[in-house]
Amino acid sequence: MLRHLRQQRTRLFSTLIAAGTLAFSYQASAAQAYQPGGTATHPLPGNLLIADRGNDRLLVVTPDKRIIWSMPIRVGGPKGVHSHGADDGFFTPDHKHIIVNNEDDQTIGIISIAQKRFVWMYGQKGKTGSQPGYLHTPDDAYQLPNGNIVVADIGNDRVLIINPKTKRIVRQFGTTKVRYHAPPAKLNAPNGALPTPDGNFIVTEIDWGYGHPGFIDKLSPTGKVLWSFRSQVIYPSDANQMPDGNILVVGYTNPGVIDIYSPKGKLLWHYRKTIGHGALDHPSIALPLSNGNLLVCDDWNNRVVVIDPRTKQIVWQYGHKGVKGTGLGYLNVPDGMDMVPPGTHFQHTGG
Repeated sequence: MLRHLRQQRTRLFSTLIAAGTLAFSYQASAAQAYQPGGTATHPLPGNLLIADRGNDRLLVVTPDKRIIWSMPIRVGGPKGVHSHGADDGFFTPDHKHIIVNNEDDQTIGIISIAQKRFVWMYGQKGKTGSQPGYLHTPDDAYQLPNGNIVVADIGNDRVLIINPKTKRIVRQFGTTKVRYHAPPAKLNAPNGALPTPDGNFIVTEIDWGYGHPGFIDKLSPTGKVLWSFRSQVIYPSDANQMPDGNILVVGYTNPGVIDIYSPKGKLLWHYRKTIGHGALDHPSIALPLSNGNLLVCDDWNNRVVVIDPRTKQIVWQYGHKGVKGTGLGYLNVPDGMDMVPPGTHFQHTGG
């Protein structure tokens, strides 16, 4: 079933990109007035966690590109199941753990930074399912301040909130295996449910199967729809709320797209380059940085970049565009990242 989903995803790319090309000239002209902040003086304001999926590892790199911590993510599904390592990684509220999702392996887990081992896991390795204890292509797991875990369960068309102590689902948005946009009762392939500072969730719906851009929704903890709009992004991925309340989202396409919207769905800022160093290839997430720059995981280009939104130029990069590798300065299809919270301690691992 996972292979079927990936084949479906690949077939859709060519159709959706062709359909979306007509909208790009409008997008560029519509996004002139909004000018987000940014500075190239200190492009990356702190250390960075990278989920280096193709290399089955997590890395923490410094702004001067030293590796100060790393951990292999072993995958162990049934024989014959092809899996990669963690495709997302985010710090937990206590800053002592990292929560990851292994999309290929159908699991999410919490890692102790100090011990470099999993201390909690949910899902059955290599097995998809919708019954309690099972997931189907989980994406973007986060631990909330109350300790519960939120995860987008793409293949089951739902967002789950899980009590980690009991492993019971305490809330669900979407109806299991019903793929349709009618939040909160029904969701269309949600690939992210990112928490906001005000305690709500930004849910991204891919909208597979309909040939047009997907939806971005803001839901309360009880599932109340605070707002919802259709994006202009083909295959929207991991929309999240910026400090000014606007919404940052990427298009998981080639060339890749980065958009900023108002909560009413007005396009405020648009990034799309088709050639050259700045062209993106299937970016999976963009995060706003404290200095106003944008941190972008440029998956299929094997790099993580920082973009100054004022100039739309890349001002920092880890990885080499289009080149996979395991050595210092190289990545292999990175698929997630998070800024290291101040005061987080790592035992140095060299690099």
